[in-house]
Amino acid sequence: MKLITQTIKKAGFILMTCFAIISCNSSNNSENSLKPSADSIASSDKPTPMKEHAVADLKLIFQDTALSGSAQFDAEPDGKVKMKLNLTIPSKANKSVAVHIHANGDCGDMGKAAGGHWNPTNTEHGKWGSSNFHSGDLGNVKLDMNGNGNMELETDLWSLGGDMKTNILNKAIIVHGGEDDFVSQPAGNAGTRIGCGVIE
Repeated sequence: MKLITQTIKKAGFILMTCFAIISCNSSNNSENSLKPSADSIASSDKPTPMKEHAVADLKLIFQDTALSGSAQFDAEPDGKVKMKLNLTIPSKANKSVAVHIHANGDCGDMGKAAGGHWNPTNTEHGKWGSSNFHSGDLGNVKLDMNGNGNMELETDLWSLGGDMKTNILNKAIIVHGGEDDFVSQPAGNAGTRIGCGVIE
């Protein structure tokens, strides 16, 4: 009887020890799952490979508004990037609409997932080329009587890959329903997001 009691006590002790070890490991794994791995942190700091060409196909993200267009980006021999943007919005004929580069390459949730203006230099919003402006502050596109408009821009503030302060790959182009006033912070009071495309 004494032998049986001792055996039961030992078995109970072993089971409790096992439960304690499993519980500790489970807790550690849970905490680790909440922390970014060293590999993911390092990879986010690595420059993106350079490209010669990129395109953002602009599509409707707002109901009852026909919209189409594209923004093409080409790396120039002098290190600059040239953009050619074409836009068609028949319901906005003879009006101007604001176009910006936004921080996230995601057009979900009616464009809200694109986040705010791409602003790697942490400056105030303004008109392109003025004393203060975001690197994503493209400005307004004037549409003709058929709702067609275009914009061309060449700059050394952008790159297709490379340094995260200039890289426009995997950012979003957002078309707004109104004009950018170039004054209101942080986005120029440009109105509803009606079109979006990811630069890729």
